[in-house]
Amino acid sequence: MDQQDIIIIGGGAAGLMCAAEAGRRGRRVWVIESANKLGKKILMSGGGRCNFTNLHASPDNYLSDNPHFCRSALSRYTQWDFIALVQKHGIAYHEKELGQLFCDQSSKQILAMLVAECQASGVRLTTGCGVESVRATHPGFELQTSQGAARCESLVIASGGLSIPKMGATGFGFDLARQFGHEILPTRAGLVPLTFSGRPLEQIDGLAGLSTPVRASTETQQFTNAALLTHRGMSGPAILQISSYWQAGQPLHLDWLPQIDIAQALLRAKRDQPQTTIDAWLQAQLPKRLAQRLSQWLGLNRVFQHCSDAELRTIARQLEHWPVPASGTEGYRTAEVTLGGIDTRGLSSKTMESKLCPGLYCIGEVVDVTGHLGGFNFQWAWSSAVAAAQHC
Repeated sequence: MDQQDIIIIGGGAAGLMCAAEAGRRGRRVWVIESANKLGKKILMSGGGRCNFTNLHASPDNYLSDNPHFCRSALSRYTQWDFIALVQKHGIAYHEKELGQLFCDQSSKQILAMLVAECQASGVRLTTGCGVESVRATHPGFELQTSQGAARCESLVIASGGLSIPKMGATGFGFDLARQFGHEILPTRAGLVPLTFSGRPLEQIDGLAGLSTPVRASTETQQFTNAALLTHRGMSGPAILQISSYWQAGQPLHLDWLPQIDIAQALLRAKRDQPQTTIDAWLQAQLPKRLAQRLSQWLGLNRVFQHCSDAELRTIARQLEHWPVPASGTEGYRTAEVTLGGIDTRGLSSKTMESKLCPGLYCIGEVVDVTGHLGGFNFQWAWSSAVAAAQHC
């Protein structure tokens, strides 16, 4: 029977990072990946350029039912540590916006870097290998895989969440953690486009492809960035961000002109250009087709001088608090992350080790820690992986 110090289930970002770090400690490590390739989500991330971290990563950029859990790992392996690793491998990168770091060339460079780090540490990497069963042997674990039986002292669940099933995502990690007594918090798609149905979908017909800066708000959170109208509803950074805080049936609003005080701007336009229509003014602020559609909905084909100040303030409120008629999301098919997962109260925040089953570790997306859009989820993968690797 194959004997290892550490077996890591999952050859994605967290799994490879954990393997490289543990291998550097002289541990015998085997990474088992069920897909036919390592790091598929790394390769497709950031439009093929991999948004590998964020300059501003902090605990405030993460959602969790236990919000303080991520602090320890993030503080001990920071974005600066990962940037140093990228620089060591000579990978050129740039900041796109809001602290988001991307490879200048290709996400393949990040995967190649992780694989090289694993190989330098003697890590065994296996793809196309399914895990059929796992049992605790006290101490350690015994696994039955499609390539035979194996034993290990420490077992790391790094198999990811449910997002993008076409890349091989499954609920295996949740099922395995549940087997060892861990509670799995309800999961749902995060960082995902919103969908409209019925009349709201008909109303945006012909607007797909239009993008404009907005402020998207729920009762508890708001994000200012671009929104994109699609054939099915809305997407774009602001919408993806707010989707992690919104669920169907809850109120969601857009400010179509977050960069200005709309009421003051309308009153100023009334004073300076009283013969102009509100419709024409709005077309100067927004993409023309979108402005025309909003004007049609709100009846804005009126000249400023015929509108009272109170009416203009009402129009401003409508444009600042536009109700988004979303009926749902596109689900895991296009979601970038999975919200929820393994309850962190059953894990050590310092080591990622299970409090219920010694020797079992859980890292990355499978854990109930979800980052904002912009490299934060990769940073959680790196930080949680290193926390486990230093102790398992």
